[in-house]
Amino acid sequence: MSASAGPAADGARTDVRAMMAEQGHAVEIGRRVATRLGTAFDDGALQRTPFLDQALNDLTVALDQEEGQKLGGKSAEATRFILRAIDRALDEA
Repeated sequence: MSASAGPAADGARTDVRAMMAEQGHAVEIGRRVATRLGTAFDDGALQRTPFLDQALNDLTVALDQEEGQKLGGKSAEATRFILRAIDRALDEA
């Protein structure tokens, strides 16, 4: 399977990387990245890869919090780690 090409794929990758570069809380950025990647997969801009599927599943677990729970700690640490892995794998999608 070859990586997605074209303006939609380039735009999705640019959007995701711009989000990752923003200043802000890792958990909030992680949520936005997960949403953008989901949209890119659903509309066919990017192809799902086994690695990115697993990374998004892991990200979902890291972002899952009880209502009212403070952001941060292990969730933020895990989110930053997963986002770096997604960034490295994004060109293969």
